Amino acid sequence: MDLSSIGVFKLMAKKMDWLSQRQTVLAQNVANVDTPKFKPEDVTPFTFRTALQEGHHLEPAMTNPAHQHLAHAADGPGTVRKDRKTYETKPDGNAVDIEEQMMKLSQTSQDYNMVTSLYRKNVGMIKQVLQRGS
Repeated sequence: MDLSSIGVFKLMAKKMDWLSQRQTVLAQNVANVDTPKFKPEDVTPFTFRTALQEGHHLEPAMTNPAHQHLAHAADGPGTVRKDRKTYETKPDGNAVDIEEQMMKLSQTSQDYNMVTSLYRKNVGMIKQVLQRGS
């Protein structure tokens, strides 16, 4: 049985991918805490609403070369961007607040643990149903 074909598992896998990417970006922020003029980055927030809509938009067909191409905004979940809300900036221009980054890392880790726990519980329920059905 391929779990990636089940919608709930697809969403949880996307969330775990997003959390992994966020963990990497936040770790880079911490690594650059002493780099002059470094601005912290974060990833665009993940929401289940945008994840559900992702991949379900239609592109208009270009029937004439004079038609303009529609460009979609590339600011979906997981897009790395400069953090706009920084608490403080040091005299050397570095805006990384180590406490803020550590809080974000901790929250990301907790969210990852929650999603993996949900994933495990859903797999367990499917196993139970399959065992009872045989």
